[in-house]
This record gives sequence, C-alpha cells and structure tokens, in this order.
Amino acid sequence: MKKTNVTKITKGILDFMFYAGILVCLTLPISLKFIGKYFPHYEIFYYPMLFLFFISGVFAILIILELRNMFATVLHENCFVKENVRSLNRMGTYSFCIAAVSVIRLIIVITPATLVIILVFVIAGLFSKVLSKVFDQAVTYKLENDLTI
Repeated sequence: MKKTNVTKITKGILDFMFYAGILVCLTLPISLKFIGKYFPHYEIFYYPMLFLFFISGVFAILIILELRNMFATVLHENCFVKENVRSLNRMGTYSFCIAAVSVIRLIIVITPATLVIILVFVIAGLFSKVLSKVFDQAVTYKLENDLTI
C-alpha cells in the first residue's frame, strides 16, 4: 500500500493518542488534585476517582494499542488475519470494562457525561464483538480461497 497522507496522519494520531494516554494516566494524581479545587466531588472522593479513572485510562490505552496493531496489518496489506479478530474481540472486552467502571463511578457522582460514556462504550463493545465475528468469517473465506489457488 502506498503510504498516503491519510495513512500517515492516522498513524500519527494513533501514536500520539497512545503516548498521550500513558502520560495522562501517569499524571492523574496531580490532575485530580488540581481539578478537585474546582469540583468538590473530585476532592472528597479523590482516591476512588483516582483508581476508577486510572483503570479506565489503562483500558483506553489497551484499546489504542490494539488499534495500532490492527493498523500495522493494514499497512502491510494483510488485514484479514486471526490476530485482528483477536484484537477486535479484546477491544470489545476493554470497552465493556470501561463501561462497567463508569457504572461504578455513578455510585460516587451521577453526571450526564458519565451516562453518555457508558452508552458509547457499550455500543463500541458490541460493535467490536460483532465486527470480530465478521472478520473471523472473512479470514476463514480468505484461508479457504488461498488453499484453493
């Protein structure tokens, strides 16, 4: 595949999101202390929020890592492989984990944003699980076709 501007930009965005996500997770204790000055719930429930945001952040980084791995197969023009099926399946699981952690956050404080996050990650999890089944079938067809030739 010829590396176009779109592929270079996409790879750059994924790389930036991966490393920025790690940085955000590492600086979370400082960030939450700062935010706590303006939003009392973050100060009152500092440690539970720190733990829940950190866990969500780790799962988000894992999703981006899987996307980076999948993008590498696209660049090598070999995207219908079992590893992408496993990546999509793991991404679905990670999305459901983020949704579950967000449900736990509702116990501490209910916000419309948290409700939206739960909905988005449940949909993303379902989409990833279904897409993994589609990719699995495509890989099966590809392997059968390769054996025929």
